[in-house]
Amino acid sequence: MTSVEEERPRALLAGASRRWVRALPWAVAFVLCVVLLPTTIVVLTADYGLNGAVASALAVAQAAPLLLAVVRPLHAWYVVVLADVAGALALRTVDFEDRLLWPFPPMELVGYIALCLALGLRERPRTLVLVWLVTAAANVGLGFAAPHGAGARELLFTILGGVALLLGGVLRERYEVQRRLAEQETISEAERGRRTLLEERARIARELHDVVAHHMSVITVQADTAEYRLATLPPHVREEFTSIAATARESLGEMRRLLGVLRSEEAPGELVPQPGLPQIGQLVEATARTGAPVDFTPCDLSRAAEVPEAVGLSAYRIVQEALANVVRHAPGAATRVSLAVSEPAGDRGGERLTVLVVNGPPPEPPAGPLETGGTGHGLVGMRERVRLVGGTLDVGPLPDGGFRVAAHLPLTEEDFT
Repeated sequence: MTSVEEERPRALLAGASRRWVRALPWAVAFVLCVVLLPTTIVVLTADYGLNGAVASALAVAQAAPLLLAVVRPLHAWYVVVLADVAGALALRTVDFEDRLLWPFPPMELVGYIALCLALGLRERPRTLVLVWLVTAAANVGLGFAAPHGAGARELLFTILGGVALLLGGVLRERYEVQRRLAEQETISEAERGRRTLLEERARIARELHDVVAHHMSVITVQADTAEYRLATLPPHVREEFTSIAATARESLGEMRRLLGVLRSEEAPGELVPQPGLPQIGQLVEATARTGAPVDFTPCDLSRAAEVPEAVGLSAYRIVQEALANVVRHAPGAATRVSLAVSEPAGDRGGERLTVLVVNGPPPEPPAGPLETGGTGHGLVGMRERVRLVGGTLDVGPLPDGGFRVAAHLPLTEEDFT
């Protein structure tokens, strides 16, 4: 089924985005067929004196294939070129005035030019060259049998056909170049998104390394010093603590080796502890010093010790990126930052930390971004951090022109996914 669909020919301009462009080839072919069919019969019989039945047969053979040319222009060309040559030979049997064109009357010229344009839009350059050579050969060959002597006007068939083929080929190449550029831009955009996602994941992994490494170091120290702090430990318990310390040191070494792979030359190691909920207030104050009115509603910081470090770090980075976006895209906009702990609803999950950053529209449209470098990768980084701790993220524009970022992060380890 798939192979049959792939072999089915497509109409000219079928890939256009606008409906009227896709319908244009069919409309042109229909109009030409309707106009040229009766005109050819009348001209061949009245002006050239050809038999009515022969003129009608030639008119059908020369005009009807124009409808086929919308889908299969090369097949239509086979029929039309044979019909045109046959028409020229038929006209050679009658006596007509010298002022009339031969071997191809004006109606045939119009239909053949339209057909050559369709060929140029569909076929490869090599095929177009062969078509033009056959056209020229037929035109020159018939010229030797001209009833009134060969003239320059008899070469119009070759010249105009070549111009139509060239024009169609140029339009086709231009369309192919534009299509390839659009495909390349799509691929590049997808690659940029993928690279951004990988960079942000590596950045989160580096930050989490610092958090986990601290806990692993505490475990190592406690296990190593247990036999000195607890003098009454049995020998087998001391061996157990020694094994725990060795395993913790080995795990810490593995994490550091992994970090060496994740950390690039442009991202050196940080020598300060990772921030958390207590540092969000400082972040808001720093943003307010830039001139942006920021209202901060903190949660009860006495609960900060109960918040997992990964959740506190994610909350800080989300607020940091949201405020950076306000400074870049809505300078001077009133902004509200709030932290709240919601109680569990029934038996569904535990407590959750809600991080909310809402800004209104800027007082004046910014002439350009005030900040060119971000602290992370925008919404990509926010989503990755929220997913890391098993939370949810709700972002989007507001009806008044502002923007809202709401993250719901679980505070219990059981809710982490």
